Amino acid sequence: MKHNFYAGPAILPKEAIEKSIEALRDFAGMGLSLIEISHRSKEFEAVMTEAQQTVKELLNINDDYEVLFLQGGASTQFLMVPYNFLEKKAAYLDTGAWASKAIKEAKLFGDVEVVASSKDKNYTYIPKNFEVPADADYLHITTNNTIYGTEIREDFDVNVPLVADMSSDFMSRPVDVSKYTLIYAGAQKNVGPAGVTVVIVKKDALGKVSRQIPTMMNYKTHVDKGSMFNTPPVFAVFATLQTLKWLKNNGGVEAIEKVNIEKANMLYDEIDRNKLFKPTVINPEDRSRMNVTFVMNDEYADLDKEFLDFAAKNDIVGIKGHRSVGGFRASIYNALPLESVKHLVNVMKEFEKQH
Repeated sequence: MKHNFYAGPAILPKEAIEKSIEALRDFAGMGLSLIEISHRSKEFEAVMTEAQQTVKELLNINDDYEVLFLQGGASTQFLMVPYNFLEKKAAYLDTGAWASKAIKEAKLFGDVEVVASSKDKNYTYIPKNFEVPADADYLHITTNNTIYGTEIREDFDVNVPLVADMSSDFMSRPVDVSKYTLIYAGAQKNVGPAGVTVVIVKKDALGKVSRQIPTMMNYKTHVDKGSMFNTPPVFAVFATLQTLKWLKNNGGVEAIEKVNIEKANMLYDEIDRNKLFKPTVINPEDRSRMNVTFVMNDEYADLDKEFLDFAAKNDIVGIKGHRSVGGFRASIYNALPLESVKHLVNVMKEFEKQH
C-alpha cells in the first residue's frame, strides 16, 4: 500500500475513485461514458444539483447563497473576486505565496491595502491584531497556506464583507458560512480532482460594482445559469460529488474534524519529540492540520535526501517540501487514513534509531 502525502492533486477516497471509474465506463445505466454525454442531459443535471445541495448540507448553507462549480482554479478566482467586488479599495491578509498572487491580481482593479503580512519570517506564522479599514470593499484571507504549513481556523468577525480562499482546507472542519460573502476552493486538495473550483457566494452581494464585467468573469452569469452557462468539467464535478457523499456518509465535517485533529496532533507530537526533526511553524495555534511542514534539525541537515529515500522505500510518497521551505511536507487531507500518519511516524522513529 502506498501512503499518499501529495499536496495536490492529492489523495481521494477509494470509493470515490471506484465510482468515478464505473461512471467512465457506463454512467447512470445509459450505456455511455460520463465524459461523452451532454451536460444538458437530465442525468448529468441531477449530478450538478446533488453536488450543489450536498455542499449546502455539509456546511449548513442557507438560501442566501449559491454554490457554483467553475473552471480555472483558485488562480482565476484571484481576478474574479476583485472584478466583481472591488470598487475602490480592498484589504488583503498576506500569509503566503497564494495570498501574494491574489494581491497581485487585485491591484489591477483598484487600491489594495495589505493589512498584515508574515513575509518577514517566511510566512511561518499567522498575523494577529491587525486593523481592517472600514472603507474596504472586502477583506480577503487565505485560510490554509499549503506551502508554509499555517492555517486560520476561526471565522473572522469583520466590519466589511469577508472573502476566503479555502482551497486546501475546504470541508476539513465546520465553517460559519454566514460570516463570509464569498468562499472559493480549488477541489484538488481536499474534495476532488483537478479541474473544478467550488465557489460559495452570497447572492445579494453581486451586481454592486460600477464596471462592466465580461460575461464569463461575472458570478451572476453562473448563478443565473446554475453553473451551466458553459460546459462544466463533468468528470471533476462527478468525482467531487462522490467525495462529498463519502464525507457525508462518514459523519460530515464535524466528524472529519475530529479525525483531522487526531492525525495532526500525532504527527506534530512526533516532530516535536524526534531529535532529527523540527517544525517550521513554532506556534501550535498557527500550525496547519492539512499541510505539516518540517525540516531536519541543524546538526542533521545533511540527512534530507537520505530520509526522503528511506521514506520512499517504506511506500511513503509526496513528502518532499516545497522549494520555498525545503525539508518535508506531509499533506494529511480528509481522505488520508489515520494508518498512513501512524506509518509515517513509525518510519520517522525508525530513521531516528538509525542515526
